[in-house]
Amino acid sequence: MAMATFVGFVVLVTGLIHVYLWKRLVRDTTGPGRWRRIGGFAVLLLALLVPITLAGTHAGMFWLAWPGYLWLALMFYLLVLLLVLEVPMAVARLVSRRQARLAEPDTAAPEPALVGAGDSAGTTEPPVEHLAETPTAAPADHDPSRRLLLARGAAIFAGLTAAGITGYGVRTAMGPPQLDRVRIPLAKLPRGMDGLRIATVSDIHLGPLRGRSHTERIVAMINRLDADLVAVVGDLVDGSVAELGEAAEPLRGLRSRYGSFFVTGNHEYYSGVEEWVREVDRLGLRVLQNERQEIHARGGVLDLAGVNDVSATGTGLAAPADYAAALGDRDPSRPVVLLAHQPVAVHEAAKFGVDLQLSGHTHGGQMAPFNLLVGLQQPVVSGLGEVDGTKVYVTNGAGFWGPPVRVGAPPQVTLVELRAP
Repeated sequence: MAMATFVGFVVLVTGLIHVYLWKRLVRDTTGPGRWRRIGGFAVLLLALLVPITLAGTHAGMFWLAWPGYLWLALMFYLLVLLLVLEVPMAVARLVSRRQARLAEPDTAAPEPALVGAGDSAGTTEPPVEHLAETPTAAPADHDPSRRLLLARGAAIFAGLTAAGITGYGVRTAMGPPQLDRVRIPLAKLPRGMDGLRIATVSDIHLGPLRGRSHTERIVAMINRLDADLVAVVGDLVDGSVAELGEAAEPLRGLRSRYGSFFVTGNHEYYSGVEEWVREVDRLGLRVLQNERQEIHARGGVLDLAGVNDVSATGTGLAAPADYAAALGDRDPSRPVVLLAHQPVAVHEAAKFGVDLQLSGHTHGGQMAPFNLLVGLQQPVVSGLGEVDGTKVYVTNGAGFWGPPVRVGAPPQVTLVELRAP
């Protein structure tokens, strides 16, 4: 039911977007006739491709992913670019009309002719004034050929630019994750634990376009870091264990001194969260479900807590986030690091005195300027921030969702180094 509602919403939104694209890319650039009909039919097919791709990949038809998701990215950037071009195009039309009006010659009105003033018959009828009728000029407008030239120029510019941005984004998204190193001071961290390192990754998104080799590359990258802890902060998969269990298998090879940990993201709840919790546990990662683990290292103790994703609404393994269960009744003198998939969880976490929250979910915006919208929902989009006295680090994630495109937000694995005062 939720999937049907989502697809219905997508059909509505993408339908409106494609009407706009048809106006700017087809109607404005062609005259009535065959080419306009062909363009309209092509836009209709592309409009249908988006919901078909979403529903089809959800049903296991992964072959739909590449054409559908690539068009979704192109559609997005065409929309953005054409909207940006609306202003200069409007200015160009106004200037063209003004120039056309100024170029019109001024025609002086003819002198009125008097009829009857010089009648030789001596009639006494007064002269009648007649004005010669002249056609009224139509309002000046710019040359239709110029209007067509402007529309075609804008369409070509938007098309080439959108294709270039999308191509760059595909190369970035499909490439290896970047390593981000960040040092975060914690006031309560014992001096003996200074320099404790947590390899953090989120949003791996195994699914239609990412499989086992993606997992292997991430595991190899993390293992080279020789971290003390590994934190996988949700959205591991976009599919069931039956579909993606083999792709997730390399996680078994993760190495760290004090353990590897996992918390659920919202996509686990779309993919069979109970099965995935059991599968991740089988692969050797400790799943923190509204609970915490004491980390004894270098003569000190740190509390590592984890909560289920804020979108969870079920029971048992699918229970919603419970901050009291994970963070309540603990020694307040110890530092506590919370693993929570969505940065927005910090508003509740701060009430329990969390020192640091590690999150993902945002993808760093994934496709700029979409990051501006993400910032309306999440308090931190990417990198280190602070909310209500709690530090929040948000990693961009190592994968992508939907279009295999990343612009302005490269894939990322983060090495967090905790520093004592």
